Amino acid sequence: MTSTMKAFVMHGIGEVGVVDKPLPRPGPNDAIIRTTAALICTSDTHTVAGAIGPRSNLTLGHEAVGVIHALGEAVAAAGKFRIGQRVAINAITPCFHCTNCLRGYTSQCQGMLGGWKFANVKDGNMAEFFHVNDALGNLAPIPDELSDEQAVYCCDMLSTGFVAAEHGNIPIGGSVAVFGQGPIGMMATVGARLCGAGLVIGVESKPDRAAMARKFGADLIIDYTKEDPAEAIRKATGGEGVDTAIEALGSPKTFAACVSATRPGGTISNVGYHGDGDSVPIPRLDWGVGMSDKTIRTALCPGGAERMARLMRLIQRGRVDPLPMTTHRFRFADIRKAFAMMQTKEDGMIKPLITF
Repeated sequence: MTSTMKAFVMHGIGEVGVVDKPLPRPGPNDAIIRTTAALICTSDTHTVAGAIGPRSNLTLGHEAVGVIHALGEAVAAAGKFRIGQRVAINAITPCFHCTNCLRGYTSQCQGMLGGWKFANVKDGNMAEFFHVNDALGNLAPIPDELSDEQAVYCCDMLSTGFVAAEHGNIPIGGSVAVFGQGPIGMMATVGARLCGAGLVIGVESKPDRAAMARKFGADLIIDYTKEDPAEAIRKATGGEGVDTAIEALGSPKTFAACVSATRPGGTISNVGYHGDGDSVPIPRLDWGVGMSDKTIRTALCPGGAERMARLMRLIQRGRVDPLPMTTHRFRFADIRKAFAMMQTKEDGMIKPLITF
């Protein structure tokens, strides 16, 4: 049996490479997964750029599926899983028993952003094998009807995009603006439609992404390079502004525009990764000098097996098809090329699928 594996790591800020690492071993409550498919996320590029501080020899990646290679004693004894079974694991892997988990904030497991363990506080899953903590709560069997490529989109893109809509307090028939039509923004667009929005406005300047956003359900696209998006959104809603503005980019300027574009009593739902700067601006007058009844909600991708099962059910039932977002495909041997292209979004890259 092999004792080492290949892993794609961050050597330091701005430095990546493929190295040999020892094959991880499971604790009593854990599992080891042999990776079959993974996606590169823009947040991986933020991490390498230094957004969460320096890291050394940290395996990157948080979107991966595979087959069970080994189970910890307690997990095996429970009888829910078997070696060789296909499973998907969310980017967020809560423990489900700390104070924050018990309070209902599993993404904040054991502290701020603590549910985000992969490629943050432990090795990620852009490797031939990866470790999963608290496996009974985090392993989600992949239905036979779904491919690995379909399932891997549930690990982050669907979960994060949909929570933006879930936190948006969208009234049936209400209006929603989604700022940024990257993979998260596109899934937020789908989520807004699933939550009953009657008007979904996408804010995007790239023609290919704008076209895909329309296919995912955007009724109107506003190009922020050609007109002020907040003014255009107010015009499109009869001067009122939207019920919900979703920030899916992670830009201070975009966040401020969300506040400006939201009607009094509306909700700004932020899932964008703000990787730069020390503060995020709130335009004072458009905030009603602090008294506009506007709500600001933030979220980190919700994890756990139960949510993963629901997300995969949406794909099974044809409610969403994420596969158009796969613009490029690579073998793991070409991971460095794929990552470099993701950093620059070369060749119109949206999501690159990595197979092992």
